[in-house]
Amino acid sequence: MGLSSKRSRGKQRVEPQLFRGKESGKRGGGTAPPRETKRRRRSLLWGIVRFAFVMAFVGAAGLAAVFGYIWFSLNQQGLLKIPDRDPGIMILASDGSVLAEQGSFDGDGVRLPELPDYVPNAVIAIEDRRFYSHFGVDPIGLARAAFANYSSGRVVQGGSTLTQQLAKNLFLNPERTIERKLQEIVLAVWLESHFTKEEILQLYLNRVYFGSGATGIEKAAETYFQKPASELTIAEAATLAGVLKAPSANNPAANPKAAAERARLVLQAMAEAGFITEAEAAQIASQPAEARSQAFVSAKHYVVDWVGEQLPEFVKDYQQSLIVETTIDPALQAQAEAEVRKALRAEGAKLRVSQGAMVVMDGGGAVLAMVGGSSYRKSQFNRVTKAKRQPGSAFKPFVFLAALERGYTPDTVEIDEPVRIGNWRPENYRKKYMGPVALETALALSLNTIAAKLAVQVGPEAVATVAHRLGITSPLGKDASIALGTSEVTLLELTSAFVPFSNGGYPVSPFAVTRILTRDGRVVYERNGSGFPKAVTDHDLYGMNRMMRLVVTEGTGNRAAFADHDIAGKTGTSQDYRDAWFVGYTSELIAGVWVGNDDNSPTKKVTGGLLPAQIWHDVMEPAHRSLTPRPLPGEPLVALREPSTISEVEYEQGAAEEEERVEPRRERPGFFERLFGGFSRKERDDGSEPGEKKKLTAFERMMRAQENR
Repeated sequence: MGLSSKRSRGKQRVEPQLFRGKESGKRGGGTAPPRETKRRRRSLLWGIVRFAFVMAFVGAAGLAAVFGYIWFSLNQQGLLKIPDRDPGIMILASDGSVLAEQGSFDGDGVRLPELPDYVPNAVIAIEDRRFYSHFGVDPIGLARAAFANYSSGRVVQGGSTLTQQLAKNLFLNPERTIERKLQEIVLAVWLESHFTKEEILQLYLNRVYFGSGATGIEKAAETYFQKPASELTIAEAATLAGVLKAPSANNPAANPKAAAERARLVLQAMAEAGFITEAEAAQIASQPAEARSQAFVSAKHYVVDWVGEQLPEFVKDYQQSLIVETTIDPALQAQAEAEVRKALRAEGAKLRVSQGAMVVMDGGGAVLAMVGGSSYRKSQFNRVTKAKRQPGSAFKPFVFLAALERGYTPDTVEIDEPVRIGNWRPENYRKKYMGPVALETALALSLNTIAAKLAVQVGPEAVATVAHRLGITSPLGKDASIALGTSEVTLLELTSAFVPFSNGGYPVSPFAVTRILTRDGRVVYERNGSGFPKAVTDHDLYGMNRMMRLVVTEGTGNRAAFADHDIAGKTGTSQDYRDAWFVGYTSELIAGVWVGNDDNSPTKKVTGGLLPAQIWHDVMEPAHRSLTPRPLPGEPLVALREPSTISEVEYEQGAAEEEERVEPRRERPGFFERLFGGFSRKERDDGSEPGEKKKLTAFERMMRAQENR
């Protein structure tokens, strides 16, 4: 019974008591023993710990799964390897000197040991002070950035390490998504596991963008301070490190005040990191570095751009850096650029001319110099290769050549008189007419009526055929106005179409690239070929060169003349003085000059015989000093009369392009005068009495001046 009573008492229900008083304690209720309370507390704590471990395990497993998935997907995309930099291009002048480098010709050009310690230290101090202590991702830095951003209510700090920034630059696009951020973290860890800290830092310095088109510390140093990165000062290094956060806002060339303030923060960070002292930071900050970016950018970049545009025609696909050999003559290029700039600076504002362009070629079509505008920095538009303008009277040689091919000669006489062709009434520049005039004189004085008549007589189609045969590639008009250069052409094609008059009648295709090699020396392109067949007979060449020689010695292009060399050419001025041209040549070189305005506004009566002819002279005269004089090509089938001279009266009545006549400047008797005698045949044989006053032509006055010297 005792046993059963005990069991029954064990089965009795005991109600929980919420309150225990003294009395209940006396009846045996009371509080739990201390040992039981401690046991319960340990149990609760252990449950929390176990829960935390489980959650941590689950979280870690989830992160590992995500990490593994991203790693696998990146590997599948082939991103887990350092990409090579895009192949670079080195463009060489004809003498082997470097015209320009584009991209990274030598890959990652700067090595960390070559740099002063303060160059990488400046970047580390401002971008990732814990760079040498984290594993690619900096949890402390992330927490600090999150707290700072939360406290300020906006983004004031970034949590990305240098390694993360490198991963983003090397592998990823700039979009801001959770997936891209996770990829960035995975790639940063991969970089840290495969490369040393020094290798990562070197990669970063070579691949990061510093603004103004400069990628890498070496290019940035050259762009902003015109020196290699190895020669940067601490102030300059701090300035470049400050650019990284906002390359546009902190650009030292465009925003020097913002750049100086940012450099001060970099120096302060360097002092806090122990790279320099506080005193050094204050002293350097008081004298901020000044960017010495050149306001002047060489016109050779017009050539570089032109060459770059043609590269896909020569090399379809390339994986290596390329060496491009060109025909550009550095001295001639510099001379052409200097003279175009000088002329526009001296006369541009007065004559309302804002732009000019020039191209120089040899008899094979090789471009030796090209100036595509007054300032490459202000405008990269190439007015030699891309600007189509009306050539005016500079187109007339193709009209006269078409006439010669129909049996005309330089001595053929046409009547200079008012003419009407349909509803069109071409007029001469001075609105005066000379009556009977030889074609030679008509071209030298650029008489519009004669050119229009010839176009009608031979047919506009014949004129267009001649122009296209010699090198004009643009579409041409089909009416008589083609004679006055109303169809638009580029300076390059017009100049190249004059080359046959210089080289014996052979058309050319203008070029600058002669050979292209890979960096290891493999030839991938080389210019070859026999060229075009002869397009102008020797007889017609003689006639054309005789007529265009007179343009320079006696006519509208006389400002272009210089001693010793046989020179010919043609001036041109479009309607309302919007464009002024001169294309001239010797047996060695051919050059074309254009001046005008990009908005097609009129100049202040600038003609081809003024500024363009002057620029041509100032470039070509020194270019010919070392060249042996040779006569222009051409041989008449039958004997023709002596070349004409033009009197002052004839010039004043008929010259279509000059306000004031300028006599040719000769320092000494020319080559042909020394060869054939110092006086014209007319002057030797005129039989005039001593002391008798006689009206001399310009050519005769020039010869008389030489005799008096």
